[in-house]
Amino acid sequence: MTTTGARHPDLQDGVVIGEGVVLDTRPASVASRLLSGFVDVLALGAAAVVVGVLLRGVEISIPAEYYRIVTVVVIVTVTVVVPTTIETLSRGRSLGKLVAGVRIVRDDGGPITFRHAFVRALTGVVELWATLGSVAVLCSLFNPRGKRVGDLLAGTYGSRVRTAAPVRTAAVMPPQLAGWAAHADVARLPDGLALAVRQFLGRAATLHPGSRAELGARLAAELRPYVSPPPPPGTHPEVFLSAVLAERGRRETVVETERVRREQAEAALLRRLPHGVPDPEL
Repeated sequence: MTTTGARHPDLQDGVVIGEGVVLDTRPASVASRLLSGFVDVLALGAAAVVVGVLLRGVEISIPAEYYRIVTVVVIVTVTVVVPTTIETLSRGRSLGKLVAGVRIVRDDGGPITFRHAFVRALTGVVELWATLGSVAVLCSLFNPRGKRVGDLLAGTYGSRVRTAAPVRTAAVMPPQLAGWAAHADVARLPDGLALAVRQFLGRAATLHPGSRAELGARLAAELRPYVSPPPPPGTHPEVFLSAVLAERGRRETVVETERVRREQAEAALLRRLPHGVPDPEL
């Protein structure tokens, strides 16, 4: 019996950045993760000092009964809101990760979203802040990919991006399946399965013909329950796999493009002057 998203011995470890883009790189080392965390803590500390200095020059009277509320708000902002916002907007790269050459990615190699960043930050309140990072270090030391507890819960890990090999092309849509794929219902794939399919397509030409045929058929069988309706009868497994990944990439690109367009429209609306006030640039 096979398991969904099982790894094949002919497939080498790799990291996928985005839909179908593979980088031959390795998970970040524990030392790199420690360096990135240390730099992030220093950056947060420096920001806190600056804010404290600025607030000293402003007389703000806070009733004693509100001190506890203000303290909780500050702690939540520093430990959860700020890390979540930075990792979401930067797609897994904070200042410390930029310095250490690390990017946080999903288990299938794709860019993280708000959900992943929030789970990591929320777990980090106990794992990083309450235990001074000791739990994270111990977990990373015993995990093959150097994951901390937050990564295990969020389905992410840190990848090294400085030693990446040239980027390979994304999955190409087979012309004979373009019409079928455009109307097919493609459910979210398990991270392990998506990664196995991408790696198989990227390395199929280097596999032994027997292993290539067997693995392609097995991955296609594992993928079919997530796609409706099934591909036309007689479709080659590799053609089916390529079509599904290419369509997923196209749809994700459309969603991301629409999100950027919506954010730009909202930003333009916020920049508009109030009615009746002349625009100085005109």
